[in-house]
Amino acid sequence: MDIKWGYNKVLIKEEDRWKAAFIMNEGLFEPTVMFFGLTNSPATFQTMMNTIFQDLIDEGSVTIYMDNIAIHTRCKKWEIEDEHITCHRILVRQVLDRLHKNNLHLNPEKCTFEQDHLDFLGVQVAKGMVEMEQAKVDKVKTWTCPCSM
Repeated sequence: MDIKWGYNKVLIKEEDRWKAAFIMNEGLFEPTVMFFGLTNSPATFQTMMNTIFQDLIDEGSVTIYMDNIAIHTRCKKWEIEDEHITCHRILVRQVLDRLHKNNLHLNPEKCTFEQDHLDFLGVQVAKGMVEMEQAKVDKVKTWTCPCSM
């Protein structure tokens, strides 16, 4: 899943807004929310996401990098497929509820659900397999060797 406008959902404390101020034609503008380009925006946003989903991250059900969320469930050998899907849907509902509670919205065009194969940040993930995307590997293979120091 991919979060839409994530940085813009993080409020800047009133006493710190002057630190992000910039001048426009109309005068000085002090933003009330974080925006892309502030030095600490990525770290602050990642910390917020880690805090919201800490328990799910700790149990290994959710992986988050910035505005990208991967939800994964492990199917035990004795589980039947329907029970696994139900368990996965419950977990998806928990993630969606937390996003809603924290006023975070998904970008539906970039979301996929109930996949057995996932491309996540340039890495292909499937049952029993994690590997780099072949296109990225091919680019590294074709790098020219340095010829001077």
